[in-house]
Amino acid sequence: MWWIFIAGVVFTILFVFTIRINLFNLYGGFPSYKSLENPKNELSSLLFSVDGIMLGSYYRKNRSQIEFDELSDELVNTLIYTEDYRFTNHSGISFPDLMRVAVKTILLGQSGSGGGSTITQQLAKNLFKTRTDLNNGHLNNVPVIGMIIIKIKEMIMAVELERNFTKQELIAMFLNTIEFGGNSYGIKVASQTFFNKEPAEINYQEAASLVAMVNKPTRFNPERNPEIAMEKRNQILYKISRYDIISEQEVDSLYHLPIDLTYIVDNHNEGLATYFRSYIRDFLMDWCNENGYDLWEDGLRIYTTIDSRAQKYAEEAVENHMQKLQTQFYEQWDDQNPWVDDNGNEIRDYVDIVIKRTERYQGLVEKYGVGSDSVRIVLNTPVKMTVFSWDGDIDTVMSPIDSLKYFKKFLHTGFMAMEPHSGKILAWVGGINHKYFKYDHVKQGTRQPGSTFKPIVYTAAIANGYSPCYEVVDAPVTFNLAGQVPPTWTPPNSTGRYTGQMMTIRKAMAMSVNSVTAYVMKNIGAQNVVDYGYRLGIETKLDPVPSLCLGTSDVSLFDMLGAYSTFVNEGLHTRPYFVTRIEDKTGKVLHEFAPRTREAINEETAYLMLHMLKGATEVAGGTAQGLSMDIRENNEIGAKTGTTNNASDGWFIGVTENLVAGAWVGGDDRSIHFKSWYHGQGARTAMPIWEAFMRSVYNDEELGITKGTFKQPKRQLSIEIDCDRYKVYNQDELDSLGIDANPIDMDEDDIF
Repeated sequence: MWWIFIAGVVFTILFVFTIRINLFNLYGGFPSYKSLENPKNELSSLLFSVDGIMLGSYYRKNRSQIEFDELSDELVNTLIYTEDYRFTNHSGISFPDLMRVAVKTILLGQSGSGGGSTITQQLAKNLFKTRTDLNNGHLNNVPVIGMIIIKIKEMIMAVELERNFTKQELIAMFLNTIEFGGNSYGIKVASQTFFNKEPAEINYQEAASLVAMVNKPTRFNPERNPEIAMEKRNQILYKISRYDIISEQEVDSLYHLPIDLTYIVDNHNEGLATYFRSYIRDFLMDWCNENGYDLWEDGLRIYTTIDSRAQKYAEEAVENHMQKLQTQFYEQWDDQNPWVDDNGNEIRDYVDIVIKRTERYQGLVEKYGVGSDSVRIVLNTPVKMTVFSWDGDIDTVMSPIDSLKYFKKFLHTGFMAMEPHSGKILAWVGGINHKYFKYDHVKQGTRQPGSTFKPIVYTAAIANGYSPCYEVVDAPVTFNLAGQVPPTWTPPNSTGRYTGQMMTIRKAMAMSVNSVTAYVMKNIGAQNVVDYGYRLGIETKLDPVPSLCLGTSDVSLFDMLGAYSTFVNEGLHTRPYFVTRIEDKTGKVLHEFAPRTREAINEETAYLMLHMLKGATEVAGGTAQGLSMDIRENNEIGAKTGTTNNASDGWFIGVTENLVAGAWVGGDDRSIHFKSWYHGQGARTAMPIWEAFMRSVYNDEELGITKGTFKQPKRQLSIEIDCDRYKVYNQDELDSLGIDANPIDMDEDDIF
C-alpha cells in the first residue's frame, strides 16, 4: 500500500510537471510566466467628453476595468459565499471541495455537486481560455483525460495567480472577466446594462441577480428569462443567508419582489453624439495602426473636445425643429412625391435609379443575375420591417421599394458648434437618427453652400482693397462663357428682379443680393476667390467658374465653420479638431493633440468681414433679422443664410465672440426639396436650429458661453466703416469722373 501511495504521488508530480512543460505537445500550450504575472484582458476603449461624461466605447467585447474599491460589499460577499466561501483561506485550490466532488460525483454518481473550482481557478479559465486556446494537445480530445488535463492546468495557473496578486485584486480581476449577457462583459458594464448603476451601488438583490449569470449568462438573464432568473436569485439569497451575510427575514422580504431592471444595452446608435462617435472611429483606427495599438481591446481612454451639455442642446434643437419641419414638408407635398426636376415635375424613374445604388439591389443581382424577374419580385414583395418615424419606431409590413420611397421623403440635417479661438468642436449632430440614417452631414457629406459662400467672395475683395462701404448698382451682371452653350450667364437675384439702386457691398451681403456678389466676382476673378477659399480652410475642390460666387461648389459644414471661425480668430485659421489626448488603460498619456493653426488673412480683413457679417442682423432687410431679440440683445452676431436652387439646400452660419455654429438642412438628394423656395430657404429651415441651440447655451451659466462683442484690431482701421460719413466710388462713377483706376489697384487716398 505504501509503495502504491508513493508511486501515486510520484506519478502525480511527474504528470503535473509534464503538463506544465507540455511534454511532446501532449497537453496543449501553457501561458508564459510573464502572462501569469501580467494577464491581459480585452478592454473597451472609452470616449469621454470634455466635461468628463463617457460618450461611448469601442469594443469587440464590451468590457470596462474596475478596481476592488469600486465594488460594493454586498456584491463581493454575494460572489464569495455563492461561488467559493473558502476563498479567503485557500491558495488557489480548495482540496475539501475537490474531495467533495470526487466522492459525490465520481464515486456516488450524484449530479449537482458543483465542479469544485475556486474563484481563482475560474479566473484562470476566463483569462487564459483553457477550454479553447490552450486545449490543443494530442491528449486533449481523449474523454475524461482531456478534462483532467484542463483542470490540472487551471489549478497550476490558480496557484501562480495567488502568488502574484492579492485576494482583493483577484476578486476584481474575476468580475472584470465575466460575460454577463446583453453584450456586457465585466461587472462595470453589467451593472450599467441591467441596473443603470455603478458596481459600488449594487445591493444584495441586484448582486444575487448578477452572480446568477456568472456561469450561465443566457439562462439566468433577467431580461430574457425573468422567472428563471428570479428563482435563481432567490436561491442565491437563501444560500448566502446561511453564512449570516443577510438575515432570513431580509431574504423573505425580497423573495416575492420582481427584479427591478433598468435594461440598457450599449450600442452605437444610442446616447449622445452618435454621428461623432461613428466618424471619429476611423480617425482613431488610423492612429492606432500608426502607433501599434488595438482600439477594440487595449482599453484606451480618448478625451474629446465635445461638451456633453452643448451636445445635448444641439441634439434637442435638431430634433425639435426637424420634427416640425418634416410635418410642414409632408403637408406641402401631400400625396405627391417630392423628387422633382427643375421644372417641378416628378422624376418618374427616380426610384428605379436610386434602388440600383442600394446594397440590397446589388446583392439580389449577384444572386439572381442582371435583368432577372426574381430581383423585381423580391423588391416588390412586402416583408416585416421596422421603420423610423418622429413618433418612434414603427413595426410594419412593406416592400423594399415602398420602404425606399418612405425613407427618401425625410429631410436631413447637419449641425456643428466650435470655439473659434481654440478650434475645439463642442457639438456635432450629423443627422436625424443614426440607427436608420448613417450618413454624416457634418464632415462626410458635402453640398452646395449657396449664399453662405458669399463671405469668402467678399473676403477676397476686402483683402484686395475693397471697403465694406464700396457701392455697386443692383443690376444684371453677365459673364462670357467661351465655348459653352449658352455662351453667357447672368445670375438672377433670389427675388427674380433688380432694383437698379446703389448699395454698399455690406448691405448687399446682408440682403444676399446676387448681382452685387457677381459684380465683385467679375472684378476680382474666380481664381482669386478659390485661393482665398483654400486659405480660409475649405478642403473640397472649388471650381474657378463664375457661378462660384453663388456657392455652387460642394463643401462640408465642417470646413465652412472653420472658415468663418477665421474671421473671429483675427485672421488665424484654426482647423476644427475633436481629440485632446489619448491615454492607455493605466492613465499614461500616449498622445496629446494640438490645434493646427496658420495665418490666413490679416487682422484688419478679418475684422472687416465680421463687420460685413453683422450686417445680416443690423441692416434693414438683413437675412438674419428674424432672430429673436433675446438672442440679439447685448450681443454682436455675424450671420449668413444660404439657399441653393429650388431650395434644395438650406444653410445658416452664425458667429459670436466665443462661438461659431451652423446648420445645413436638405433632402437626401438635390431633387428632394420643398415645393416653394419660400419654405425651403435657409432662414426657415436652418436658422431656427442655430437660434434654439444658442438660447439653450446662453441659459446654461455653467457652460461659460456668454454674449459679448467682437475683439477690436490692435491697430486703428485703415478703412472707415461708417458708410454715412463718406462715399466710396464704384468703377462706373470713376469712369464718369475720368479716373482710370480699379479699387484693387488704388491707394486709400484715391478711393475716399
